[in-house]
Amino acid sequence: MSKQVEFFFDFGSPTSYLAWTQLPQIAANAGAQISWRPMLLGGVFKATGNSSPVQVPAKGRYMLQDLARFAKRYQVPLAFNPNFPINTLHLMRGAAGYLDDQRFELFVKSVFEAMWVQKINMGDPEQVAQVLSAAGFDPEEFSRLVADEAVKERLKANTEEAIKRGVFGAPSFFVGDELHFGQDRLDFVAEALAQ
Repeated sequence: MSKQVEFFFDFGSPTSYLAWTQLPQIAANAGAQISWRPMLLGGVFKATGNSSPVQVPAKGRYMLQDLARFAKRYQVPLAFNPNFPINTLHLMRGAAGYLDDQRFELFVKSVFEAMWVQKINMGDPEQVAQVLSAAGFDPEEFSRLVADEAVKERLKANTEEAIKRGVFGAPSFFVGDELHFGQDRLDFVAEALAQ
């Protein structure tokens, strides 16, 4: 079996966005595959007693500075979404639903960039429909997909598996059984893949 890195993510996490901008190249450099693992961060927080760093004012202020530093280091755009936090339930169901679709990576790109580059309110169904339409998706297909019981179950199962394996936030990565948390630990992911 080829090397792989499992990427547990939620679109509502700006650090998941930053990780997404870097992980494909890290995986390619190591000859590894990315196993995309959409999960519901709210469910992880609830199960683990964790919460968003922005709920601690000083930590939140620091995090905004840190995000900007990493965006500059990675040479990628980042604009903190003024609608944060956004309920990502339907977006994450969409990721779970499109997982085996050849358009999955386009869906992920469209949503991450709408959220963390264009500052679009992706909690608003009308704006989600506009973003998806512009990317070539049928908003009605998306609505049917996120209402599908099998899709709901897949997202729930991913989230429950993440919790069982020790995930407490996003982004989280596994190389084998080894957990790495945070986009600022991508160097450890690269090292683990190189072994």
